Amino acid sequence: MLDHITPLFSPLAALQNLLSRFDDRGIIIGGIAASLLGTPRLTAYLDAMLLLSLDELPQLMQAAKDEGLVPRIQDAEGFARKHRVLLLRHVESGTNIDISLGVLPFEEEAVERSIVYQVSSLRLRLPTPEDLIIFKAVAHRPKDLLDIQAIIQNNLILDHKRIESWVRQFADALEMPEL
Repeated sequence: MLDHITPLFSPLAALQNLLSRFDDRGIIIGGIAASLLGTPRLTAYLDAMLLLSLDELPQLMQAAKDEGLVPRIQDAEGFARKHRVLLLRHVESGTNIDISLGVLPFEEEAVERSIVYQVSSLRLRLPTPEDLIIFKAVAHRPKDLLDIQAIIQNNLILDHKRIESWVRQFADALEMPEL
């Protein structure tokens, strides 16, 4: 059942260990979360969101290195300061990992509401299905829309008001009424 995660087990463990070092202020998002909360699908990289100030970037870079995660671009710290995304690679597997540095009230709520999901011997901190739908709606790529459909199909009881409220706020802020 979890065959789609097996090749990513080692980088996923390293990523979750890294997030745990920062008082569990982070969550696994992206294809892995969509596979666990929706329908399994292939993904070649990992995504996370971590509530972190830019002042903490040097500590994050060192902790990442300790977990076998290294920058995958020159001046990864400078890029992260500008774009609020740290681009890493898991040395052992070569898996790319993107860590978004969260700061928005929605991101804070998503971490507070997060759930621990057990995958074999690994305990992953994931957003709730509702919050993953919101993340996916904002990303708004074709695969995100498919992920949303799968999450809805696999989670029949959802807080639709929460989803609608946050997606509407993002649509207004981003001037993207199609959200």
